[in-house]
Amino acid sequence: MVTTAQPAPTSTFSPLTTWDGWQQFIDTPHTQARDAGDQEWTLEQREDYHARFVVLKTPAMDTISTAVRRLLLLNRGQQGGARRGLIISGPATTGKTTAMQQLGRTVELADRRRHPDQDGRLPVLFITVPPSSTPKMLISEFARFLGLPTLERMNQIQITNAVCELLCEMGTQLVLVDDVHLMDTRSRAGAETSDQLKYLGERIPATFVYSGIDVESSPLLTGVRGSQLAGRFKIVRNQPLRYGSAADQQIWHDLVHGMDSALRLRHHRPGTLVTHAAYLHARTGGRMGSLSHLIREAALVSLLDGTEKITKKLLEEIELDTAAEQRARAPHHRRTPPQRQP
Repeated sequence: MVTTAQPAPTSTFSPLTTWDGWQQFIDTPHTQARDAGDQEWTLEQREDYHARFVVLKTPAMDTISTAVRRLLLLNRGQQGGARRGLIISGPATTGKTTAMQQLGRTVELADRRRHPDQDGRLPVLFITVPPSSTPKMLISEFARFLGLPTLERMNQIQITNAVCELLCEMGTQLVLVDDVHLMDTRSRAGAETSDQLKYLGERIPATFVYSGIDVESSPLLTGVRGSQLAGRFKIVRNQPLRYGSAADQQIWHDLVHGMDSALRLRHHRPGTLVTHAAYLHARTGGRMGSLSHLIREAALVSLLDGTEKITKKLLEEIELDTAAEQRARAPHHRRTPPQRQP
């Protein structure tokens, strides 16, 4: 018999891959945006607000949410055999992990509304694949999330049985596994870890959602193991947002407008970010992670220097991740230098 896991003691930092961290994420409401001129809203509080900022829904997030709702219904009546799952794939910094976490939050809150008086439920579990993972390392991540006692003396099969029994008892519906691209099935350890995930999908009556960088071109979907996985999972591409057609531009403008409206800077002119929408797309390559970084850091810098407004000059001074900067400086993104007058 498995003892019901208990949350670990609250610490300064609790990652979302632990029970305590995940519950903090679910229970912490989004910071309410107050009026920028509210004198009772301290500078530190406004810094915290802009550091967290807002999570905006992209078309891909809507597609993922719809697909998972359907899979949850489809798998609910599946008593055995291969349950269907979803793979979220795309380049780095396109918001895959954010989409997965927000999906998990939505499912867990919905479960709480349906079962308001039932403690000890765990509708959603979230883990990441460790680098150079082995099957025991992977199942130990499940055990760590659940807060199971130290399992050093237990072998892989014993840990697996304990985890599966507990997740069945706790009514887990959705298992989120991030960074699956780290499993290199060309190696023995990677192949066995992939087999372990497949086995867990058969033991746990839940819908599995994987996320990783360009999964469809990774070794994970190659060979016999890959064909089995491809036969059970559908792929949703979480691509950078485009800026070609009028419809593409409208989607981007709406997202930028959402960020613009969320700013609480005392000298911010509404609509300023939208006027720079094309520049913001060229600078970030349409990647939501890079866009969020750029706007949040610019807002924080403006709070620290007292200007409390975001200008294009300030945006130019913010350095993004190396990949984003390399893309922005590629020849097709370079601005034409002004011509000297004769």
